[in-house]
Amino acid sequence: MNKFKKNELLELKDFLILWSTQCISQLGSSLTTFALTLWLYEQTGSSLSTAALTICSYAPYVLMSIFAGALTDRWNKKKTMLGCDLFAALCTIAVFVLFLTHQLSVWHLYLINVISGLMNTVQQPASEVAMTLVIPEKHYQKTGGLRSLSRSLVSILNPLLATALYSFGGLSLVIAIDLGSFAIAYFALLFFIKLPADKHEKSDSLITMTKDGLHFLKKNPMIMTLLLFMSGVNFVASSFDAALPGYVLPNPKGGSSVLGIVTSCAGIAMIFGSLLASVLPKPKNRVRVIYLTMLFSLTIENFLLGLSREPLWWCIGQFIGWCVVPIMSTNLDIILRKSIPLELQGRVFACRNTFQFFTIPIGLFWGGFMVDYVCEPFMRAYEHLPLLERLFGSGKGSGAGLMIFLLGILGGVICILTGRKLKNYHYQET
Repeated sequence: MNKFKKNELLELKDFLILWSTQCISQLGSSLTTFALTLWLYEQTGSSLSTAALTICSYAPYVLMSIFAGALTDRWNKKKTMLGCDLFAALCTIAVFVLFLTHQLSVWHLYLINVISGLMNTVQQPASEVAMTLVIPEKHYQKTGGLRSLSRSLVSILNPLLATALYSFGGLSLVIAIDLGSFAIAYFALLFFIKLPADKHEKSDSLITMTKDGLHFLKKNPMIMTLLLFMSGVNFVASSFDAALPGYVLPNPKGGSSVLGIVTSCAGIAMIFGSLLASVLPKPKNRVRVIYLTMLFSLTIENFLLGLSREPLWWCIGQFIGWCVVPIMSTNLDIILRKSIPLELQGRVFACRNTFQFFTIPIGLFWGGFMVDYVCEPFMRAYEHLPLLERLFGSGKGSGAGLMIFLLGILGGVICILTGRKLKNYHYQET
């Protein structure tokens, strides 16, 4: 048994080094992002201004991902990751210098976030291919669970650490820690990770390689259907994220501290789900697991939150909704890695980013718009009706509850319709 574990650790040595150090760097970067949000809100007092930070980093990521994947497949993966990480670190240093010299302005952050978003557009698919190169195929499920676990830990630790560090030492301390975490990941990749040679790096034109990624998706409708399904899931989830603060904060039993607790329950649930995903046996039908877990998540969570006015039920709803997400993402990751040839993974993963995530900024805008201009006015006008008052309460926040409930219905419809379509496809795992 000990010999088996030792051999397994040796097989996963490069993955464990790459995964752990990249996690540290991701946590550092997320601390700076959160702290900059706090700093920007202090300067402007505007929620829209702080939301624009996310839009500035996300827009180039969504718009340019298709082309970035072609570049990833042409370039050396390790050099690409090192170059993008170094450029992103230089952007962070620029923020640090501007802040220390009292010249940091809002437009600086927007511009730097656009540049960082462009770097992430190229770095992310290169990192995905690098993971494929260092992970033995038999360990895909276990490592997928570990990667979900690290994302969960970052989501929990980020707001807690960033708020504490920002209160204690200000933006300077947060950025210094971010740069230290970058150095750990950078030098680990530079000196301790040797990626297997990728014999499939191409020298074709950018347009030709971009078309290759799109052509693969066209020839594989099951994968394209899964990606479009996930875009629908992301639309519902991001709309929920936009509605949740408007539901919890005005509630007599809510407030900012309760919102923090409810939000952290999602991270705790993902840790539980990540550990579960890493030990579960191989399912008979991975595709079915994907849409059934999301049907469970989007309906139960939204109905529990939308129809209850007790923080305990909000926490239970968040936990139920998020604990199955790592199981879904692990199975989706395995399907993609096993279905997409290694020489195409960079450009196909990049296309995946565009198709799967373009609905997030749309959902954030739509969710906020619906709460402020449709659902809240509707409840103000008709909250006296016994059924509506019984279901969603009254006063400010009841409209957000109505919106969350409607998102549960929308999520259920998306999952059921997609599940019926996916039954026509057969995924055979080798």
